[in-house]
Amino acid sequence: MAALTPLDAAPATVRRTPSKPVLLVGLTAGLGVILVALLMLFIMPSLKSGAHNLPIGLAGPSSAVTQVEEGLDAGAPGAYTTRAFASEAALRDAVLDRDVVGGILVDEGGVHALVVGAGSTAISATISGTAQSLAEKAGTSAEIEDVVPLPESDPTGVGIGGLAFPLVFGGIVPAVAFRKVFSRSLGWAVGGILAFAAVGGIVVAAVLMFLFGSITTAFWPVAAAMALGVAGLALPLAGLQEVFGGKGFTIGAMIMMFVGNPLAGIATGAAWLPAGLGAIGQILPPGAAGTLVRSAAYFGGAGGLAAGLTLAAWVAAGALLLAVGARRTHLLSPSR
Repeated sequence: MAALTPLDAAPATVRRTPSKPVLLVGLTAGLGVILVALLMLFIMPSLKSGAHNLPIGLAGPSSAVTQVEEGLDAGAPGAYTTRAFASEAALRDAVLDRDVVGGILVDEGGVHALVVGAGSTAISATISGTAQSLAEKAGTSAEIEDVVPLPESDPTGVGIGGLAFPLVFGGIVPAVAFRKVFSRSLGWAVGGILAFAAVGGIVVAAVLMFLFGSITTAFWPVAAAMALGVAGLALPLAGLQEVFGGKGFTIGAMIMMFVGNPLAGIATGAAWLPAGLGAIGQILPPGAAGTLVRSAAYFGGAGGLAAGLTLAAWVAAGALLLAVGARRTHLLSPSR
């Protein structure tokens, strides 16, 4: 059989590069979509935040509690989910244990609201306003008691409320920096990340206490909570880098920055965010770390168990990824 000549061969597929106008329009449209997504992620949580099914405790005579429930349904529909307690002491314990975000006690003296400024100034202000409204309609007085107030030097909670970006920064940067410096030694890179997490936790606690006055006690619990938060961010990112390379790290960092950061709810409390978004934020390290730091700073650890377990799971996931990456590198390296 005669050999095929070049003319007989099948024509090669020619890849056509889009024209410059098409590239310009496509890139502009793509960046516009990204911009809209960022606006939705960073603005929508705040825009849609508010009192949505906030768990609140009620105490008092059964008839009075029923009237309060009816008043809440009429005056603030959908704002609260109520839970009745047998006594003021039981209600107060539930508030301090963070089982509920606040409470309303009704007795002969009128309406007595228990709010928690250290938990969320937005939520405490909302409960205060609701209690005053209920008292006005009942023709009685309202007493507002902040059972866990913020320190006088930081009455609005700006110190802890502003931790979201430092947390994300503290997780991304060491994962990059230490792996770059110790490019040939994963062990030293991981050691550097853990050392930075510990030092970073101490530094943040020191700034919050001695510069901002945002905390007055619980220095070491706050430092430990912050360190766990940084480790819960940095180790998974480093693990993604080892297993999936730069793309894995980039995707992980973008999720933490553009999803975890705006949905953390550190400034207002996760309960203030829309229910679905708040839950997502608490699954990611920034939100869990913010909750754990606040719990350690003002509540003696109450309400921080789920957040601590979440961060521990992220640390474990990071360690697993790092082990997988190290194993693969060992198998691919030439034998000596």
